Amino acid sequence: MKSNKFLILKLFFIVIGFQFLFNISKVEAAEEIKIIYSIFSRTINVDSLKTYANKGYSTKKLKRILKATGSTDKEIRAVLNKDFEVPITIANKLVYSEIGNVFLTRLSSIIHPSRANDERTGMLALRASVIQGINLGNGKINLVNFFEGYPTKTVILNVNALSKVMNKVESISELLDFFTNSPLDKIKTN
Repeated sequence: MKSNKFLILKLFFIVIGFQFLFNISKVEAAEEIKIIYSIFSRTINVDSLKTYANKGYSTKKLKRILKATGSTDKEIRAVLNKDFEVPITIANKLVYSEIGNVFLTRLSSIIHPSRANDERTGMLALRASVIQGINLGNGKINLVNFFEGYPTKTVILNVNALSKVMNKVESISELLDFFTNSPLDKIKTN
């Protein structure tokens, strides 16, 4: 009995010691979204975006940014709160599949960590964000959960890269239908 207590105490100090020696920090959730458009940038606090999505309240800064979209508050809140129900096992298969890797790699040019110099880092952060977002939403994911699950303090949203992708896709609804219906049905059967 005494040796078990000693072993637990020893393991506790080893874990704490490694954190201090190797400066291992807890992975934080995203706190801000930095929107980059050409040479301009604006930062949105994730908590204020969540409050806006849930209750409709927004800061002056957020109001100015959202006004630039040309959409109504109702439309923006609907997009932010749109839940996609995806079982975690299916999401895991999807983000680790070949098509998932291609999709996440391309998406990493639009959404990526602030200090990422390569597509792979962005892809890994997106993968983690999807899985953590579904976990936070209890089997459902929306944009707010996605950003809350992002594993870095600052998320970069590159509007120029998004515009290039949007020019290639006729409509977002077609893109969402494709990625939420077709691949999921195929993965469910495998």
